[in-house]
Amino acid sequence: LFDGIYPFYPQQRKAAVFDISTIIVIVVFLTLACSFLLIIPGIRGRARLYWTLRVLLSLFVGVVIVVVQFTGDWETGWVQANTSYKSFSPVQVNADVGLHIGLAGVNVTLRGNPVNQINETINYNEHFPWNFGADYDQSYSQGLEKGLPSPILYVAEKFSTQSPCAVHRQYRIAGHYASATLWVAFCTWIISNILFSMPVLIYGGYMLLVTGAFMIFSLLSFSTVRNSPMCLIQIGTRTLHVAYGGSFWLMLAVGLLCFVVGITIVAMHHLNLDLLKTFFDLREDKAEEYQEMPEVFINPHFVNKGL
Repeated sequence: LFDGIYPFYPQQRKAAVFDISTIIVIVVFLTLACSFLLIIPGIRGRARLYWTLRVLLSLFVGVVIVVVQFTGDWETGWVQANTSYKSFSPVQVNADVGLHIGLAGVNVTLRGNPVNQINETINYNEHFPWNFGADYDQSYSQGLEKGLPSPILYVAEKFSTQSPCAVHRQYRIAGHYASATLWVAFCTWIISNILFSMPVLIYGGYMLLVTGAFMIFSLLSFSTVRNSPMCLIQIGTRTLHVAYGGSFWLMLAVGLLCFVVGITIVAMHHLNLDLLKTFFDLREDKAEEYQEMPEVFINPHFVNKGL
């Protein structure tokens, strides 16, 4: 040891705290929001409040659609149990085992209680991808070669193509179609913002309804995995159960929000168009369209000549 480390061997990897792709997406949308907040003082009167509400709500919907593509908590489950730590070893540790299922793969978390046990730091978060272009079995084989702890390999093996559980294909296809549907929802979200800025309010409302519909379709696509029975994941004497996670419920809430906003815009277009145009700061355009002809001055010299 040299200052408490092994100088000629790779150091133990630290557990990931945040996903880099998620951070990039959030930073991009926060930059757009901050840029708008810099120009909002230039908007006068009550329109400032309406602009702030519309822009922040639209950016919130957009960032949720993109971020959930990279999150790993569409389904989650935790269990605390005494379990073996390494293969061919009778030593057991007390640890929390977490399973986090996303659209692109599965994360298996192992965290000791306490973290430092048997002269080791037990804090792992391993990702096994199954999106198209990635080989899940290869990632699992690499985990075997690295000598990952037994609970992680045991949980990851349940989702391999060779597992008797036979859930790999269902999760992979469901995640692929849910992701594709969300990208379509992102495109319709962009179109709705373009229509609102043209402005074609009623068609923007229709496109917002389409956005909410595709978000709900993505949830239905992912929920098809529940049609296949899931094998029991036994950790020691405890069983790990999974349930819908934060990303699933957040997507459901935002999809319903798009429905409510879209229906409100369409209804106000037919019931109270003036109020809708006030909210979108279009009253001045209407006043210019219907304003009276200004007073005209005529030269009497030309009138007398019959011109």
